[in-house]
Amino acid sequence: MIRILDVFFALTGLIIFSPLLVILLFLGIFDSGSPLFFQQRVGKQKTIFTLVKFRTMRKDTAHVATHLAAESSVTPFGRFLRRTKLDELPQLWNVLKGDMSLVGPRPCLESQHELIEARNKLNVFSVRPGITGLAQVNDIDMSTPELLAETDAKMIASFSVKQYFYLIFLTLTGKGAGDRIRK
Repeated sequence: MIRILDVFFALTGLIIFSPLLVILLFLGIFDSGSPLFFQQRVGKQKTIFTLVKFRTMRKDTAHVATHLAAESSVTPFGRFLRRTKLDELPQLWNVLKGDMSLVGPRPCLESQHELIEARNKLNVFSVRPGITGLAQVNDIDMSTPELLAETDAKMIASFSVKQYFYLIFLTLTGKGAGDRIRK
């Protein structure tokens, strides 16, 4: 049932937001020269997939977890995209492809060994990663790997269609600040 909802909402979102996506792509070209950001992430059953987002940091920024990146690496347009969460819109493509779900644990980087180990112990990799989840709406990010893995496991254990819609609603209404960036 969740996969059907994911496909429906991702396809609908890509169609409805296509004019906005095109505008953001063009604005991103002027901001960074390269509006899309592609990064290898760890997905369901620890398979590696390529996540796509709008670029919010300078092109020369190291590919590290957001909480390890310097605030000075975020571009002015990137700040706007992060604040409005519009940087996440291209991930609807990942959802449509089946790499991700709208709701699930945020996919981590291959280099985040502590988080991967904590998630592995709690069987978090048994589900597709998501654009949003319980941890994200509660401001828990990848800087606290144990807490994040525990929150992800809690979400998975009690997951339902009702919770799916509730977490999407909380995200769309602005709950959660996203990953912190070093100041």
